Amino acid sequence: MSTIAQEEQAGRSGGAVFWIALRVALLFIILCGIVYPLVSTGLAQLLFPHQANGSLLKDKDGSVVGSELIGQSFTDPSYFQGRVSSIDYKAEASGSNNYAPSNPDMLARTKASIDQWRRDNPDVPIEQLPLALVTNSGSGLDPHITPQSALVQVPRISKLTGISAAELETLVGEYTEDRDLGVFGDKRVNVLKLNLALKEKLGK
Repeated sequence: MSTIAQEEQAGRSGGAVFWIALRVALLFIILCGIVYPLVSTGLAQLLFPHQANGSLLKDKDGSVVGSELIGQSFTDPSYFQGRVSSIDYKAEASGSNNYAPSNPDMLARTKASIDQWRRDNPDVPIEQLPLALVTNSGSGLDPHITPQSALVQVPRISKLTGISAAELETLVGEYTEDRDLGVFGDKRVNVLKLNLALKEKLGK
């Protein structure tokens, strides 16, 4: 076969490969870039609409007040307080400073949190203060506290709201979530859900 014929055959083969590659690329663009996202989004909206839309929580008026997956600050002492967040619960900045226990900044922040606790909760001995209430979670977004972390706040909230301690303890029990599948993790209380229930009890 002459050199010219070989070059022509190679050109035809190269052209065929190009069109095959182009068709395959277009096929995967359609499948992975259009069909798969539409199908997965549609199934999520059909089967898990609440989770697919951000697990948003609404108040009694129907207004969105947050997500049950992301904590938030409650400055009003008559509400339950969540964990400390060094990033102010900003979801786009998830993470923490990973300070060592001896880090001066962490020690100062923890001391400030303990001092604030003493001022806000004079009826609760400092020995009963759960460590989780004065320490940052790994993500800084934790929406949960332990049941004990909620119960130690009951005396303060009862005094400020006029709701009996027994009623508040019952409320905490109602919003205490069990371990996943009964064995994984710890029992926990979603602070936003609990405060929405408290707000409703207060008639706000």
